[in-house]
Amino acid sequence: MIMTYEPCKGVTIICSQEKSVKFSQGTNHSFASSISLFKNTMIDKFSNNTQIQLVSNSQDFIATPFHGEQNAVCWARELEGDFSEVIKKCVFDENMISLEEDELLKLELSEQGRLARKIIIEDMRLLSEHDLSPTLNIIQHYERDDSSPFFPTDVYSWHVDRSPLPGSTILCTYYGAPSDIVSNAQVEQKIWVPEIRDELKKLYQGEEDEGFEEFLIENFFDLHYQAKPAAQAISLGIGHLWRLAIDHPDAEALPCVHRAPIEKDGEPRLMIIC
Repeated sequence: MIMTYEPCKGVTIICSQEKSVKFSQGTNHSFASSISLFKNTMIDKFSNNTQIQLVSNSQDFIATPFHGEQNAVCWARELEGDFSEVIKKCVFDENMISLEEDELLKLELSEQGRLARKIIIEDMRLLSEHDLSPTLNIIQHYERDDSSPFFPTDVYSWHVDRSPLPGSTILCTYYGAPSDIVSNAQVEQKIWVPEIRDELKKLYQGEEDEGFEEFLIENFFDLHYQAKPAAQAISLGIGHLWRLAIDHPDAEALPCVHRAPIEKDGEPRLMIIC
């Protein structure tokens, strides 16, 4: 059953037809106007891009199908609250940790931190209601793939996600550098770049045959892409919920090519993904 999610306090829905931005009391109006202009410009980029379908509620976010070149659905939102405080209250040495709802609820937070926590929990519950399994991560950085220097297969590379079953990748960055997507027309599959394919054959230690194609799939080489010279990456921004098409047998649209950003020193990412 599809349930419509009513946004909690601190969430302002942004629509392409009527752009709405919400600020806390005491915000400098000149500064607020600059942010509003920036946010509206970003939403214009989304609404004018044929790859992206903008929606304004949870039902459309979950139910909107992918088709043709449209392989990304965006529920554009402006979130209030101090999401950085959630990170600061967590002590960890690992490159990445996951937080459960009960761990979030144990954090002692300010009013703005509690507002951020409430929004995160509402998002997690919304996705769980649709039989999804959201994970809240704090990421200092992902592990780099150095096994094949000429062809890293980590998440910093342009790539698509694959599943044997229908589904999609859902993510939202609350704090830190956001992920990027790019149009399929602006990239090429790395395995078909001549010099890269030659190196892959050396790695395979054989010629192009059925075994070579299986080798490419088993090592995830076929999931990675190289941007063309004039490619324009699209930042997914902060606070927006995104649903990206994946590669699966019944897909009616091309999988969405995306990548993780290079994290800024001292600024971990706080994000949901499922």
